[in-house]
Formats: sequence, structure tokens, C-alpha cells
Amino acid sequence: MRTRITIAAITAALTIALVGCSSDDSSDKADSAKSSAPAATNTADNNAAEEAAGIPAEPTGKARDGLLAVLFDVNPALVADEDKAIDNARNQCSTINGGGNADASAQARFSTSEHEVTQAEAQAINAALKASLCA
Repeated sequence: MRTRITIAAITAALTIALVGCSSDDSSDKADSAKSSAPAATNTADNNAAEEAAGIPAEPTGKARDGLLAVLFDVNPALVADEDKAIDNARNQCSTINGGGNADASAQARFSTSEHEVTQAEAQAINAALKASLCA
């Protein structure tokens, strides 16, 4: 009889321990869905704001490679940081499409401490962007 009581007590203790350790995946999934929803909304808001400002979507694949090649042809220093070059090009479209002083903007936007963009380079950058990314 003593063995049966001991086994029953151990079984009860293990059952309580296992129930206490289990988790409900449904609340974890709900929390995950809640935390990802604002990110998706922010991305959509950012895309709409960029489009309204005349900033095109970030090019990928061959379009990205082609844009980098065109900028490299103007001056290899322009693509020393490829991600920065893509950002600069996208933002330059805002000036090109908005009617601002595109040449001065390109000089300021693409110049770095290692390379100052010349007037001729700025004109070449703008011509290349008008023909491709900003079209």
C-alpha cells in the first residue's frame, strides 16, 4: 500500500510540474502578429511617402547592378559604398523630378570626404538617372 501511495504522489507531482511548464502557442503567435503589424504598416507608409516625394523604389538585381555600373562609369569613387550610392541616386530622383537645382544637389549629395563631385560629373549623374532610375 505504501508503494501505491508513493507512486501516486510522484505521478501527481510530475503531472503538476508538466502542466506548469507547458505554454500556449496561441498567445505567442498573437503577440508575434501584433509586433509585426506595425512594421508592415510603417513600411507601407514609408513607401507611400517616398513615392509622393518622387523617390523610386530601391532597384534590385540587374537594375541595381546597371545603376551602379552607370555611376561607376561617371567616377568609380561614386560607388565606393554601393548602398550609399543607391540611396543617393534614389534621393536625387526627388530633386530631378521636383524641378530643383539638380546639378548642385548631385554635387552635394554624391560628394564625400574622399571625392568632391565636379559640375561635369553632376551633369553626367543626372543624365544617367533621368534615363534610368528617375524615368
